[in-house]
Amino acid sequence: MTHTARRIGRSLALVLPVVLVLSGTLAVTMVPWADNTPSQILTASAEDVSVPAKPRAAQDVLRDKLLGELQQGEAPGDVLTHLQREVDRRPSLAEHCVGIARALGRAAVDVYGPTKAQSFARPVCDTSYATGVASMG
Repeated sequence: MTHTARRIGRSLALVLPVVLVLSGTLAVTMVPWADNTPSQILTASAEDVSVPAKPRAAQDVLRDKLLGELQQGEAPGDVLTHLQREVDRRPSLAEHCVGIARALGRAAVDVYGPTKAQSFARPVCDTSYATGVASMG
């Protein structure tokens, strides 16, 4: 009898903490004093807990950096020069130059209006900046 009781005790000692943790974790999905709007509801889920965020692509980082420069008041001509330098420095960005220059052209229209934005057009990545300006104007 002692041997059986000991075996049951050991099994419970291994299983009980797991059951308690899982039931406690799942029970705390919503608390009555919390704001119950969908953005505030917490759910217990092991999905994507240890999945690291994907690193951003170099062209996305560059585009966001250049758009930030433009929005902070840097002249579009200077921003286009920065784009050209980055493409010269990192040739792998050349295939993304057209898209970045168009985005800069569209953003320049938002900041300067179509006429003034067009005055900054330069032959960076062919005429992509001017195409971006024209698409917004």
